[in-house]
Amino acid sequence: MNQLPQRVCGSVGRSLRQIHRVSAATMPIKVGDKLPAVDVHEGDPHSVVNTAELFKGKRGILFGVPGAFTPACTKSHLPSYIEKCEELKKKGIEIIACMAVNDAFVMSAWGKDQKADGKVRMLADPSGTFTRALGLELDKEALIAALGNKRCQRFVMLLENGVVKELKVEPDGTGINCSLASHALTLI
Repeated sequence: MNQLPQRVCGSVGRSLRQIHRVSAATMPIKVGDKLPAVDVHEGDPHSVVNTAELFKGKRGILFGVPGAFTPACTKSHLPSYIEKCEELKKKGIEIIACMAVNDAFVMSAWGKDQKADGKVRMLADPSGTFTRALGLELDKEALIAALGNKRCQRFVMLLENGVVKELKVEPDGTGINCSLASHALTLI
């Protein structure tokens, strides 16, 4: 059987445990990998942003959340990046982007509600294509029942020229122990 990386808050892809046979296409992204080139939306469905191009030649932070306007995402996760934006930029971060499996209109409205403009780019992955390409789908029955579809696990990654330099994924996919902006600052 193949070995899969066990993703835990402190060490992504470092320890192994035997699970089941998985093809390379479904392996989760890990440190050293290039960000997949997937088109997502920003602002509205006609404004297409390619994820690989967005971080090409730049140093950035990409964080994923299960859903716009959900309680923890709205009260803690996104606000932490808005509040720490200047600190992150002082450490050389050129782009901070939030991604969720939501449509562009919802992500745009959430960004306006949270006053993210000019601080955090709000990226929509409406069909979950980017999330699947990362291998970070959150596939929990209760969450699907509540939110309507598979969502993104909560994560944060440091990118340099589109390459993952650091990656932290919440061990349960939804908690906010290692993916807040205060933790992102320790990755830089």
